[in-house]
Amino acid sequence: MSELEDAVRRWAMGVYPVEAGAELLIRQGKAIYEGAPWLRELGPEGGQIMVAIEPETLWVNSRSWSGSEQRLVNVAVSLLDSEPMVNLHDAVTGLDREPLELVLAAVAHAAGSHEARMPIIEGGKLTGYTEPANAHPWPDQLNTIGTPARSSRALAHDASDGVGGLGRSL
Repeated sequence: MSELEDAVRRWAMGVYPVEAGAELLIRQGKAIYEGAPWLRELGPEGGQIMVAIEPETLWVNSRSWSGSEQRLVNVAVSLLDSEPMVNLHDAVTGLDREPLELVLAAVAHAAGSHEARMPIIEGGKLTGYTEPANAHPWPDQLNTIGTPARSSRALAHDASDGVGGLGRSL
């Protein structure tokens, strides 16, 4: 992680759609760089610099990028700004596979699925809650076959349950 990426994440922190849009642009690898005209330094607040993303400036300046890159930017801009500037129908059609994985993860994060817990019911009684499980993790959190990587705690639970990582049947 670079200092610039950390500063963008500090700016976005606390609002899931903004966090998701910023993370989408960071992981895309083209939009967040020193001197980008859509990045504005703020702060220091609490002793640390933050870097804000100006969605409209990014949107205008990314028009020369590839079609898939523009679509990803369109989704990111929609997450960063409550005033939508793009049509989601157009933004998601034509995404290449890697940007699509990033967009799916961003939408899941924006919805708060990374903090969602499911109730555990045993014998008709609530016995606890699962660990948070993101509906679609960021790509580096996926295993080689494109499904969420299992935590060591979840794997240990599966082993003690005798289900071998396949989950419980209903």
